[in-house]
Amino acid sequence: MVNFTVDELQSIQKKPWNIRNMSVIAHVDHGKSTLTDSLVAAAGIISASSAGDARLTDTRQDEQDRGITIKSTGISLHFVAEESMRIPKESDGREFLINLIDSPGHVDFSSEVTAALRVTDGALVVVDCVEGVCVQTETVLRQALAERIRPIVTINKLDRGFLELQLPGEEMFLNFQKHLENVNVVIATYVDEAMGEIQVDPAKGTVSFSAGLQGWAFTLTKFSRMYAKKFGIDEDKMMAKLWGDNFFNATSKKWQKTAEDGAVRAFVQFCIEPIRKVFDNCMNEKYEAVDKMLSAVGVKLNKEDKELRLKALLKRCMQKWLPAHEALLEMIVQHLPSPAHSQKYRCENLYTGPMDDALATSIKACDPNGPLAVYISKMIPTADKGRFFAFGRVYSGTIRTGAKVKIMGPNFVYGKKEDMYIKNIQRTLLMMGRKQEAVDAVPCGNTMALVGIDQYLVKAGTITDADTDFHPIRTMKYSVSPVVRVAVSCKNPNDLPKLVEGLKRLSKSDPLVQCSIEETGEHIVAGCGELHIEICLKDLQEDFMPNAPIVISDPVVSYRETVTAESERTVMAKSPNKHNRVYVIAKPVGDELCADIEADKITPAMEAKDRARALVDNHGWDKEETRKLWCFGPDGTGPNIVVDATKAVQYLNEIKDSVVAAWQWATKEGPVCEENMRGVRIDIMDVVLHADAIHRGGGQIIPTSRRACYAGVLTAQPRLQEPVFLVEIQCPESAIGGVYNCLNRRRGTVVEEVQRPGTPLYNIKAHLPVMESFGFTGALRQATAGQAFPQMVFDHWSTMPGDPLSDQKTIDMVTGIRKRKGLKEEIPALNNYEDKL
Repeated sequence: MVNFTVDELQSIQKKPWNIRNMSVIAHVDHGKSTLTDSLVAAAGIISASSAGDARLTDTRQDEQDRGITIKSTGISLHFVAEESMRIPKESDGREFLINLIDSPGHVDFSSEVTAALRVTDGALVVVDCVEGVCVQTETVLRQALAERIRPIVTINKLDRGFLELQLPGEEMFLNFQKHLENVNVVIATYVDEAMGEIQVDPAKGTVSFSAGLQGWAFTLTKFSRMYAKKFGIDEDKMMAKLWGDNFFNATSKKWQKTAEDGAVRAFVQFCIEPIRKVFDNCMNEKYEAVDKMLSAVGVKLNKEDKELRLKALLKRCMQKWLPAHEALLEMIVQHLPSPAHSQKYRCENLYTGPMDDALATSIKACDPNGPLAVYISKMIPTADKGRFFAFGRVYSGTIRTGAKVKIMGPNFVYGKKEDMYIKNIQRTLLMMGRKQEAVDAVPCGNTMALVGIDQYLVKAGTITDADTDFHPIRTMKYSVSPVVRVAVSCKNPNDLPKLVEGLKRLSKSDPLVQCSIEETGEHIVAGCGELHIEICLKDLQEDFMPNAPIVISDPVVSYRETVTAESERTVMAKSPNKHNRVYVIAKPVGDELCADIEADKITPAMEAKDRARALVDNHGWDKEETRKLWCFGPDGTGPNIVVDATKAVQYLNEIKDSVVAAWQWATKEGPVCEENMRGVRIDIMDVVLHADAIHRGGGQIIPTSRRACYAGVLTAQPRLQEPVFLVEIQCPESAIGGVYNCLNRRRGTVVEEVQRPGTPLYNIKAHLPVMESFGFTGALRQATAGQAFPQMVFDHWSTMPGDPLSDQKTIDMVTGIRKRKGLKEEIPALNNYEDKL
């Protein structure tokens, strides 16, 4: 039975030092949902015997069928720490509330992980003891560190090491050590100084070893308690001896630093071998030996338990001796920060306003009586078709049912009225996996869901008190981008309103998916991979527009337009009234600068001095140029730049806004095939303007500047850039030939090939153009008889070699794109844009 009530949860919600908000993150199939079951079982929501098989946090039917998590799911759990457990000094009593979010591991659903991380303070990183740190483990860990989230690690699937691989203890230890080194390398690379020391170490209790499927886990804290009495030494000292190069000589009863004279490593001798004995005795049906061993560690099997056999008996024995929830909970409570602690250092990453205003002060202090600040990170579809719960976290103040609040969407700009609404909250809910519990109020430091505001928010946003005037919380930055697009249309034209409404709902339900209408009238759904698109379209078809058949086009890929050299000459465009002239040249922006702009290291919002220093020091710009940088584009933030290179021109500042508007338009729709531009810099060389302001207004300057930009691009060796996936493939040696064949057929290039120590498996990393990735998984399985498993994540933009103005193959591709968009098949000639000098 559930061993807590909503009232108990509500009482702990008011103690910010006793709350832990955490996400479970990892690579696909490393055992997140299975491990989460042990914690859910300890709270009495499911039975211990079904833990590991139930996967309670996989709430959708297709998640259960496919065996992977697709949407992140929140659940609030209540625990009372046992007397033997250490708890932090500042805790108020021994009752704790853990708001846990189980997130997906598949790379196509990385956006769900970002949404989960934003509203939590700690992350349990699950690493498969056989596969180790994979590409997605690195990605989610990087995302967590960018959000200033403290990680703890569990090395999972130990049962595979004992049963399948039957590795010797020393080899197991070396594998674990290697995996932890890899995790610590990622942490060291992306760590934020404000968080302090966050490297993980079993001797400090920040690493556990688990088998989620069998529901058992241990930390060195558990074993050090057992052995400290036996050896008569302090628990902390014993813990330090159980990891690293500490060997115990059983004959001389002495500790030593090397394996001489038959001494065995302490971790192997005192942790791995006792577990191995239980495994061997259970699997070899030596039931008396099992009973004897367990009674020595104080575990009693009842009559029902003794009737179990083989793996069922093994699971029950291990669950009773080393229950997973005890080890994980102790680690979560001791080593993950409470909201009261974490909001102090997370505030500057979260809040866009000044750090000394009332809201920032209240967020740092986690003050339930301060002004309200709630961040909604995702929308969750409800049983009531077409409606959504807004799921998020209270950072300051207390959110109450019926309260009047100000809702600020992601496009809200401080000081303006757009994307802002004032409404009442209908209901406040606690998320309990597949169920929700209605409550009156939720104080800061907790996750919750709101009813009645889904019409005013699309994906995410900030909520504050209706009568206050504060800046919003920073919008989330995703690690993947929607590069795969499909066009959706109705079979029956009468269903068009249903389709439009369905697409609106779909764009609410997924943090990343983008639904748009092209100028040709096509409805486009953009996602970050084949599986992502497949799931989105399934939701659209079944949940958001039932019984209305839809037609789906083949996937198409977004390209980018760029230049590879400086313009051959200065180009000029005249305004329609022939009184104004704009002279420009185009140049490429370096790849490194593009990457820095896309990673928000250089932004238009930066202080001008800081931006100038970054451009001069890292990218070799001239100091004078940095002062005259006018704008970025598209959307004011993209990796395309306008620089004023004119000397002593009259009225120049009056046309700046018009040039900026023209640049946003031009970079959104490039001259080759109306795709976004990337890596283009326009230098304005000279401007001739009419003396009368009425003849140099926006209507004259905007189209002229746009045409000049297009002409500049077409004279600077234009090229297309295509998106490229990084594919990580795991396969045995016998399948490597098939993998290479499959990649070669699809323009893939292998970047590295590494054998996994201790296993017959190889890890192959390759770059594969997104255009070639459709059906790649199926083709790869066919070529390797199902032995290879690929994971694809967007990696970079690659410049294609052919010139779209002269190379026939590229011209055909461009023609295809232009045809699809309903444009004229040929790229307009240069003199359509440029007026002869």
